[in-house]
Amino acid sequence: MRQIYLDHNATTPVHPEVLEAFMSFYRERYGNPSSIHWAGRAVRGAVENAREQVALLLNADPVEVIFTSCGTEADNMAIKGVASALRSRGNHIISSRTEHPAVVNSCIWLESQGYEITWLATDENGAPDPAALDDAITDRTILISLMFANHETGALLPVREIGDIALRRRIYFHCDAVQAVGKVPVDFRGLNIGLLALSGHKIYAPKGVGALVVRKGVKLSPFIHGGPQERNRRGGTENVAGIVALGKACELALAAMDAESRRLTALRDRLEAGILATIADVKKHCMGGPRLPHTSCLSFLGTEADSLLLNLDLLGIAASSGSACTSGTLKASSVLMAMGVDPAFAKGTVRFSLGRETTEEDIDYVLEVMPGIVARLRKHE
Repeated sequence: MRQIYLDHNATTPVHPEVLEAFMSFYRERYGNPSSIHWAGRAVRGAVENAREQVALLLNADPVEVIFTSCGTEADNMAIKGVASALRSRGNHIISSRTEHPAVVNSCIWLESQGYEITWLATDENGAPDPAALDDAITDRTILISLMFANHETGALLPVREIGDIALRRRIYFHCDAVQAVGKVPVDFRGLNIGLLALSGHKIYAPKGVGALVVRKGVKLSPFIHGGPQERNRRGGTENVAGIVALGKACELALAAMDAESRRLTALRDRLEAGILATIADVKKHCMGGPRLPHTSCLSFLGTEADSLLLNLDLLGIAASSGSACTSGTLKASSVLMAMGVDPAFAKGTVRFSLGRETTEEDIDYVLEVMPGIVARLRKHE
């Protein structure tokens, strides 16, 4: 059976060049980078080279890059680390219900510890109003945590405006950029971001590696205590193979980003135009705002997401109903609910996220089978 993978926002296949870089640090260079002998020195240089590759993609300084196990850890490290470091200054954090669960649940946990969270409303494109953000800041505000691109809808947030407000009001700005890094330009320094999270397995690196980029001067309590690794900010022996793979993935993403963005935008638009032309009562999310080039979030009235996904899977098409961290809950997306989407539409939402292997033939196959799937499901509702 033909297999088409359109769930790249959940995870990506490892790039062959990334895999080769990864495996070499299991086959030949296996030392601990903290060791002072030849085996340790051989891999320490590779870790620092990867740090430079990550920094170059983001316009950051290599010393600002802290390697983590994933984007979720990076988000937790940023939010809880700042909350701990600045507790004497204040206990107020500003975020949104449309954030990834790693951010939302970290903030909810902090609420249980006596912190106050302001949840900003968003517009129909999933973007908060910068003016509302400015108004929400108080003399106890210590952190703004708002993402770069939404994991479900692909909406790009007004990060520049948020960064400008944070700089003017002297508030740390944490940005979950997991879905944006490698897909669109992310200028860490130019956007006044204080802390930025990314994940390797979203950009064709293996699962189990990510990074938190922390601007020089930002106060951050360690999230994991142990040895002096990562400049005393994250204890534990480094995942050298994963770190090297992440660095290589960042290098490849930087080289391919412009061309791949144009290619995926054309494929995404082809998919959406075809569905909207052949199926009635479909809502395309984030029509009026900027979004990621490879992500399409569509809601089909009179259907259920799990039934849509099951029928797609039976025909070899892998897609999702939203975040992989919340799939299987059989609930309407909290992101779409926060955006004010009609529940009748929201419960029938499919996220198609394209990648480097996606072809026109793949899109045409989806367009061939999708009208029949929706018609059958609506008939049995």
